[in-house]
Amino acid sequence: MLRVAWRNLFESKARLLISVGGVALALLLILALDALMAGSERQLTAYIDRSGADIFVAQAGVRNMHMASSALPAETVEVAAEVAGVQTVAPILYLSSVLAHGEDRAFAYVIGIEPEAEIGGPWEITAGTARPEPGTIVLDQGLAQNWGLGLGDQIEVLGAPFTISGLGKGMGNLVNSIAFVSFEDFARARGGDGTISYLLVAVEDGFSVDEVREAIAARLPEASVLTRGEFSAGESQVIGDMSTDFLNIMNGIGFLIGLAVTGLTVYTATLSKRREYGVLKALGAQNRDLYGVVVIQAALSLGMGLIVAVGIVLLMAWGIPRLTPGVLLVLTVQGLTRALVLTGVIGLLASLLPIRQIAGLDPVSVFRR
Repeated sequence: MLRVAWRNLFESKARLLISVGGVALALLLILALDALMAGSERQLTAYIDRSGADIFVAQAGVRNMHMASSALPAETVEVAAEVAGVQTVAPILYLSSVLAHGEDRAFAYVIGIEPEAEIGGPWEITAGTARPEPGTIVLDQGLAQNWGLGLGDQIEVLGAPFTISGLGKGMGNLVNSIAFVSFEDFARARGGDGTISYLLVAVEDGFSVDEVREAIAARLPEASVLTRGEFSAGESQVIGDMSTDFLNIMNGIGFLIGLAVTGLTVYTATLSKRREYGVLKALGAQNRDLYGVVVIQAALSLGMGLIVAVGIVLLMAWGIPRLTPGVLLVLTVQGLTRALVLTGVIGLLASLLPIRQIAGLDPVSVFRR
């Protein structure tokens, strides 16, 4: 049966190309969108994941940074530092703002860090310094390249000019970037109310992060105290909530395209071999054997389409970030699993109509003229 299905599929090269190409296009739509969203989530949580902090302390009820505002009393720093197992604490100021240079504008997460802070700053510096001094700023190198800027150039943010003193990698994404200024400059621009936005905590080796988190939470009952994983999950949920409906719609479109292309290809291939199926039935082949031919033919078509789609997405994941800094595609196990499930459903549904044709086929009729 496998040989029959293989021959049917490869007999017409044009039909094979249309079948595999259509399936690949449908699955590419599903996989590429999933990879883009997964990459955006990873970029969105990049600061949290690579800050060096094990625990994040925020205002009560705040569980993320994106589209959120947090204010904590300055004494929160001392309270957290006194907890056993705390290695270092780093207060930061945070605001979503606009970077400006001439006519260029870009949204950014602006973070104010203390010069002596051991955690919470840029994680991969490509030029200049990692810790901004008063009057200076550390920018994403992709944004700087797009605007033709380098070390020593000026940019405006928080209502004041700042000189670029450092460039970092991986600090930009599809919609915004991260910029670092000194804690002193940020506090002055904000009016110096004495509060901090978030408190980052690193735990000493040998201590349990969960136990230290519980100890800090007991000392700060009016604050949200979360592990890095919990805080990162809260950040990821923001983009997940915003993109769910869009993804469902596009996945649905991809599913329908794949179903239509595969179903039409398998159906026409079956009808074109109607006489051969009749001969097989006349020679004693059971319906279940012929059903197997149709199902295998659909599976081969879908399998080749899936391989092509995965290969293209992997190529896109390698090439797009190099051509367009700030855009990241990540092919995930969840995305592949979703594509495999949809592939199986498409194959099953696409086989139903040809199977009905075979079931109603009279083997004697193929010998009539």
